[in-house]
Amino acid sequence: MKLRSLLIIFLLAACSPSKPLTAEMKLNSLKAVNLEETLSRKDEVMMAWSLTAFDNRNRLVGVISNGWGVEKMEKNRAVSFTDQAPVLLEIPKNGKVVASLILVEVDDYSRAQQFLSRIRDVNRWIQVPVGFFELGSELLTPLKYVTTALAAAGLGVQLADRLDADDLLGQSSVELRYDTLVKNKTSVVHVPARFSGKHLRDSFAYEVEYDLRLKRMKIKPATQR
Repeated sequence: MKLRSLLIIFLLAACSPSKPLTAEMKLNSLKAVNLEETLSRKDEVMMAWSLTAFDNRNRLVGVISNGWGVEKMEKNRAVSFTDQAPVLLEIPKNGKVVASLILVEVDDYSRAQQFLSRIRDVNRWIQVPVGFFELGSELLTPLKYVTTALAAAGLGVQLADRLDADDLLGQSSVELRYDTLVKNKTSVVHVPARFSGKHLRDSFAYEVEYDLRLKRMKIKPATQR
């Protein structure tokens, strides 16, 4: 009788659906290799990042965002994000999740702090009703992905509109497709990104590293405001 009960439990477990595939985005480090502000020898920077989920018809169905800063960066300063909680989002079956990150040099400190507070207020998985937020074919850059995630989460404004005096130092995106991840049995994607460029006579260079981990787990979305 005991053997029969164990067999039934085993069969039920085998037939039960597996937990959904979930993407976890975790920041590792930020380093200032060279600064944009050569006179003050300090850059005031912030970062914003997001995960955006799309179903098998490429429709936006879920978002989560977070932010960090505003911090003064000196040349060769490195910041570790060991205490920074990751953001997690379920990858729709046969769909995809796009992980995006932007680094901004801040001109208006108080405005940037206010905006970061709003980003942190919506730091949760928002399930977007299909068709609620229409996307155009121009949604290609990491900045636009982050902006779209924030708008879909209820901020109602574009990041570039709120930080129109700021300088975008760099942007990074990684696309995680459900079918490819399952086929290759991917568990971790390590992303090293180097941002460099010139603004007027000043040049800058930053290095950012973050990890994308794939897990089988169930997370509960928040209701949209």
